[in-house]
Amino acid sequence: MEHNKTYNAKELKTSYGPVIIEGPITPAQLAGYEFHQDLVAFRQPAQQHKALIEIAGLSEGRIIVARHHHTVVGYVTYLYPDPLERWSEGGMEDLIELGAIEVIPQFRGCGVGKNLLTVSMMDDAMEDYIIITTEYYWHWDLKGTRLNVWEYRKIMEKMMNAGGLEWYATDDPEISSHPANCLMARIGKRIPPESVQQFDRLRFMNRFMY
Repeated sequence: MEHNKTYNAKELKTSYGPVIIEGPITPAQLAGYEFHQDLVAFRQPAQQHKALIEIAGLSEGRIIVARHHHTVVGYVTYLYPDPLERWSEGGMEDLIELGAIEVIPQFRGCGVGKNLLTVSMMDDAMEDYIIITTEYYWHWDLKGTRLNVWEYRKIMEKMMNAGGLEWYATDDPEISSHPANCLMARIGKRIPPESVQQFDRLRFMNRFMY
């Protein structure tokens, strides 16, 4: 499957000045930007910067960033699911995962997350994919935001809806382990019925196990 990537950008006005939302960006572009020290949700900023540069270089990898001047203050990643996850079983070429989304505390509440998703979907090639995201409450910044799991879940769901992702049922054990966890997905307009069926089989792998 060809992985076409068309760059898009938009300017978001915030009380801290304009933020450019752009992507998918190239590894060279990303390497040339500063990476904000508050981007610590997944690993240390320097390590995460390096990891994102690697993802940007993958054929299916997509990185959309939010940039304040020359500094990345938020990002979203898309790539094939982790080989250890059930979503990679069957090796679907037209299924990619929204693997991570992060915005620094200073720019939260400015619409950065929603716009990262909106710009992601501006690329027509996204209609060739089933895009999934798995939301686990233990990844959420409940302490920093002072929200409870349900308030945070509501915000996450609203943000994902901006990119056209909707809630989908699944019997995945990790997702089922807590009622706030969820699977969300967006099925592109050009996805064939057989891919939808394969996705349904991945969602419910335990239904015949008694």
